[in-house]
Amino acid sequence: MEKYYQPEIECASRKQIRAWQDERLVRQVRHAYDSVPYYRHLMEEQGVTPDDIQSANDLHKLPFTYKKDLRDTYPYGLFAVPMKDIVRLHASSGTTGKQIVVGYTLEDLDIWDTIVARQLVAAGATEEDKVHISYGYGLFTGGLGLHGGATKLGATVIPASSGNTARQITILKDFGSTILCCTPSYADYIGETLQEMGISPDELSLKAGIFGAEAWSEEMRRDIEKKLGIKAYNIYGLTEIMGPGVAYECSAQDGMHVNEDHFIVEIIDPETGEVLPDGQQGELVFSCITRQAFPLLRYRTRDIGAIHRGTCSCGRTFVKMSKPMGRTDDMLIIRGVNVFPSQIETVLLNHGYPANYQIIVDRVKSTDTLDVHVEMTPEMFTDNMGEIARRQKELVEGLRSLLGLAAQVTLVAPKSIVRSEGKAVRVIDKRKI
Repeated sequence: MEKYYQPEIECASRKQIRAWQDERLVRQVRHAYDSVPYYRHLMEEQGVTPDDIQSANDLHKLPFTYKKDLRDTYPYGLFAVPMKDIVRLHASSGTTGKQIVVGYTLEDLDIWDTIVARQLVAAGATEEDKVHISYGYGLFTGGLGLHGGATKLGATVIPASSGNTARQITILKDFGSTILCCTPSYADYIGETLQEMGISPDELSLKAGIFGAEAWSEEMRRDIEKKLGIKAYNIYGLTEIMGPGVAYECSAQDGMHVNEDHFIVEIIDPETGEVLPDGQQGELVFSCITRQAFPLLRYRTRDIGAIHRGTCSCGRTFVKMSKPMGRTDDMLIIRGVNVFPSQIETVLLNHGYPANYQIIVDRVKSTDTLDVHVEMTPEMFTDNMGEIARRQKELVEGLRSLLGLAAQVTLVAPKSIVRSEGKAVRVIDKRKI
């Protein structure tokens, strides 16, 4: 029997959801225009005023917001309330320039806690559960985002944070953790470490995992579920929009329900900005329609996905977005072909290899090269060069079949690729473009 945190909202009629969106978007556009000079300037440049936005049908009239806008207004230029009303700050990692800084009012935090609680209940959590959080705490939204949702639900929070995997496993066993929250690559690493320690998943109390913050394939999902003996759920969010919980997976595990009472999602052509019909793949764009401190409108996420409407087997009526297959800024263009790390991961896992790999792209004599380093499992490891060559050739053919281009594959020893306790570093691009 499917359970809901807020059935009257999660299972509301499409007419009711649309009414909420129309009313809240109109109010939010006025709030942004009146309170954020930068937004007022963007709208004036586009020739739009709040009076032009009468419903969600008018959303396309608004200008897009880009990550560059958030950097150009660093740190507080897009805040729409006085600093005395900001009760918390979060920020992105800032690995490619200035950090993205976002603020929250008390009401914003309550909304965030609520939408994460919806995900926890969709994953089977109740107030009886022990939620083990191995996302990093601090300015990153992962740790505190899941923490707030679990607290709102009334579950027991275990704020383990990331790192020290052997200690994490001790806590998982001794504390009786039932829900694990972390990045999928770290969940996979925990599963791998369990095997090395000779600990069966049956010795843990885990029943479900909530994993996000990086793209992962269905093959990796099945691998994690097998290693940890759980059902693995995807959660989606960006620091800029709110943090984890913008969209969440239900028991159907075939897409994530967008919390449409707080966010409007669009799919656009990343080249032209044209809004695409449901089912077509493009760039995800989000508008925050209830957030007070940071009323982001038409934010281009760079994540590639699709949205689907229709009745879900779980009973929820929120639109579903696909698990992002990658990001436009993570997408590699190699000899004119678009390549996402998740595509390569699919081939490796289908051939029985672990999700420990590194993609190295270079340019030699004006031609792009694609080299994939893949770890062997201890069972596969051999010094038989003929056997290694055969396996490498098999993967080369698998990648050519899926990607339509030739790659070089190098099988490496177990544990030779550095593990990450946060987001995994999959791609090294050495090209000088």
